[in-house]
Formats: sequence, C-alpha cells, structure tokens
Amino acid sequence: MQQKILRKLYEIEKTENVRILLAIESGSRAWGFASTDSDYDVRFIYVRPQEEYLRLDPVRDVIELPLDPVFDINGWDLQKALRLMYKSNPTLFEWLASPIVYMETDFADKLRNRRNDYFSVKHSLYHYLSMATGNYREFLQKDMVKAKKYFYVLRPILACRWILEKQTPPPILFSELAKAELPDKMKAEVEELLSLKMNAPEIRKIPRIDRINKYLEQSMAEIKEEAQKLKETKVATWDILNEMFLEEVRLRECEAGSNLINYK
Repeated sequence: MQQKILRKLYEIEKTENVRILLAIESGSRAWGFASTDSDYDVRFIYVRPQEEYLRLDPVRDVIELPLDPVFDINGWDLQKALRLMYKSNPTLFEWLASPIVYMETDFADKLRNRRNDYFSVKHSLYHYLSMATGNYREFLQKDMVKAKKYFYVLRPILACRWILEKQTPPPILFSELAKAELPDKMKAEVEELLSLKMNAPEIRKIPRIDRINKYLEQSMAEIKEEAQKLKETKVATWDILNEMFLEEVRLRECEAGSNLINYK
C-alpha cells in the first residue's frame, strides 16, 4: 500500500509542479486505532515555484485528490502551513507528530523543532474540547452507537487532559494518551472497546456504554471550567517562519535548476 501512496504523491508533484516537503498518515491509522476497513488519510505540505508566490492573482493553497473508498489525499501549501503554525493549529501539530511518514525533507524536522515555540495551551485546549463536545453530541446520544465514535471523543478528551497537565502538544497515539491520562478504573473497559473497534468494520454499532458516557460528560464539564481560567500564552514571532518560508522557496528553485530533490 505504501508504494501505491508514494506513486500518487509523485504524480501530484509532477502534475501540480510542486515539491512535497512532508507527507504523512493522519486519522485513525496515525492515532493507532484503525478498523479493518479504515481508509488511508494521507496529508502533505508542498512548496510551489517561486514565481507562483509573486503573482497578483492568488494560487489555491490546497491540493485535493478526488475521494475514493481507499484513499483520502490532500495537502497544504507551505505558506498556509506556516501561517497555521503561527496560529498554533493542532491539526498541523498532529501531522508533524504522525508515526507514519511517507515522504520528508529536512524541512520537516526544522518545523517539528519549532512546535513548542508556537504552541498555545488555550487555543489547543479549546480545539480538542470543541471536537469532543461536537462528536459526543452528534454520535453518542442514541441507544446504539458506532464503536469508533467513542474514540473520536475519548482521544480529544485525553488530549485536553494532557495539555492541562503538561502544557505541551499531546502525543498523537491513543495508546500513549490513554496510558498517561485515562483513569485506571476505565482502562480495562476502554481497552476492550478498542479491541472491538479495531477488529470490526467502521459501521459496527454497539449499545451505548453509559459508564464511559458518564466519564466523558464529567470530563467535558471539568475541562470547560479549566479552559475558562486560562490566559492566552505568548507565541514566537513571524520572523522564524518567514525565514523558513524563504529558505524552502529558494531551495526549491535550486533543486528545480539541478533537477535534484533529496528526500530523507
């Protein structure tokens, strides 16, 4: 499967005239709880030729391939990614932490090394709390629910607890979050649910688990209360990101001239 994904990424580079700086797996496979029929959520960051950034009419800053049952592939332009880094975007932080990397250049490590400089506790906490609240309200209220939806609430709840306790970006793997933040009395039940989820199709429904629902409701209320006490943390300036942008654009020009791209 990795070779199929790489072929699709190389084709994007060719047809879009871009250079991919980082390509990773996102979603349930990166989080560590893919189902038997989970699709592949491939995300990437790319840089265009220098002249594309000097146009009066803006070039679209997203590349998206048509969805199919197996692949969901899309990426962000370097400018978009760095602007989102400045805003402490949790999705970008997750991309940088993905354990499944398909392609990367030295740029990826440079950006990873700057995560803590741009990490906002308050912004990230509200992101994950909003995700948990929305998914809980939409998917876990009925008598029969999809098993996978529990993890679309549990994961952001545990991420919130990590952020409150450690003031750092949360790990992407659910197992690491659960080990650190899930109460011991909940672990056996959640592990059983995780095994069920990973060995069943995505559409598998189970009776609502009231004990877990109660834990989620209590957690959301506690996290909301803590979030309201937070003050915005100061982040780094634009200077570092501007330098990174210019460096990658210039490097793209040099490599285009020599027809050489060095992936790690």
